[in-house]
Amino acid sequence: MTGISRREFLKQSAATSAAAAFLPIAAREMQTNPLGMPIGSQTWPHRQRIKDGDFAGLCRDMAAIGIGSIELCSPGYAEFTSLSDGKQTRKIIEDHGLVCPSAHVTLEELRNGQQQVLAWAHDVGMTQIGTATLNGKSENGVAAMDLVKRLADEYNRISETTAKAGLQQFLHDEIFEMAKADGRLVYEVLLELLDPKLVKMQFQMSAMRTIGDPVTYFAKYPGRFLSMHLQGVDLNAPAPVPGGPRPPQVAVGHDSLDWPKIFAAAKAGGVKNYFLEQNWELTVQGAAYLKTLNA
Repeated sequence: MTGISRREFLKQSAATSAAAAFLPIAAREMQTNPLGMPIGSQTWPHRQRIKDGDFAGLCRDMAAIGIGSIELCSPGYAEFTSLSDGKQTRKIIEDHGLVCPSAHVTLEELRNGQQQVLAWAHDVGMTQIGTATLNGKSENGVAAMDLVKRLADEYNRISETTAKAGLQQFLHDEIFEMAKADGRLVYEVLLELLDPKLVKMQFQMSAMRTIGDPVTYFAKYPGRFLSMHLQGVDLNAPAPVPGGPRPPQVAVGHDSLDWPKIFAAAKAGGVKNYFLEQNWELTVQGAAYLKTLNA
């Protein structure tokens, strides 16, 4: 290094990094917009920072690694109660050049306080809300078909109210959706029972060992999928034992998945956004990999 001291170099580097985090969103998307969609991150893995009151710091750090879009969880989750002021939350998000199109909300909120959660989503500037699971009872991976039907009917009614408010309802896939009813995967049954206009689906990559290949789903059910949660999945590793410890996660792009193929299928299937959902170290690695993909 010549003509500049180490201290001055570090000072300038820090200033450049800080400025990058606050670039106008359109400018940043030109840099970090693989596959025509901004890199997204779900905030659930980073919920402790939000609970500790550092949501602004989290937004700053996400913008600095190239994240352009975040997915929240609603104030119905204990760790997210500090975000109950939707307008203030939106200001923090936009101050850091981010957008927030989506959130997970609890089924309890939808059953007993849907109008309040819809108002909160509007204040934040969202267009989509969804639940992690319909949370039905299953024993040893088996659920009753009549329960699946009742929950699907209820969710269709909930989603109709959401649609009237101008937002799109979606459904994730957790334990209940991975169970079986009358020998069929509950997830597949729900795809038949849920109104395709009222309820879109959010595909979770870490569930694919049970749910199945996302590329197949996107081709079989065009237009039914709204978004994806990205986790690195090593299909060459032994499958996790039900009830046993989960295998260590790997970063997106450091796994055995064909991500260009997945994204191509997802775009054709109607996916509008995607969110990394891993710890901070893996989020940094995943964002770096996604920047290498072409639109």
